[in-house]
Amino acid sequence: MKVAFLILLAAATWLHADAEIGKPAPAFTLPSCESKNVSLSDYKGKVVVLEWVNPSCPFVVKHYGTGNMQKLQADAAAKGVVWISICSSAPGKQGHAAPADALKNCTETKSAAAAYLIDESGKTGHTYGAKRTPEMYVINADGILVYHGAIDDIKSADPADVAKATNYVSAAIEETLAGKPVSKPETEAYGCSIKYAN
Repeated sequence: MKVAFLILLAAATWLHADAEIGKPAPAFTLPSCESKNVSLSDYKGKVVVLEWVNPSCPFVVKHYGTGNMQKLQADAAAKGVVWISICSSAPGKQGHAAPADALKNCTETKSAAAAYLIDESGKTGHTYGAKRTPEMYVINADGILVYHGAIDDIKSADPADVAKATNYVSAAIEETLAGKPVSKPETEAYGCSIKYAN
């Protein structure tokens, strides 16, 4: 009985999200598709965008197929913002790829992210409370989480909707760089469920 309780307690702790608007973004270190370890602390003093990704998700395909995500990534980089894509799909589940295959996909889609990280255990995704792909986070230069939620305000997988949508992430980046509070710090992410191991 005691063992079962401890297992349930461990599971509850595992699923508890530590990321909270206005609080320091949780630290993490993950392997990249180039087989290098990347830590959030590597980018101390920089504005950082975290993008949860699953290359097979239709909602993700919408943003990459239109070039919208790559443009956001490139625009952010031009302003000194670090963009990190994270895949929390477990081995054997949709979206998971070995490092070489993930790197090939990044090359083929012309991703402009600074890094593509592989979170096979799902620990980082659970820590951030990520549930969807794409799901977006913006961290200011002081390491504080200032935005969490959807990429934009049209919840569809239709590529035609990209041009009509209000992009929450670009707005959050602009406001953060200008030293202003993010006007919409939290929205509801839409997309595919993240294919966690548990």
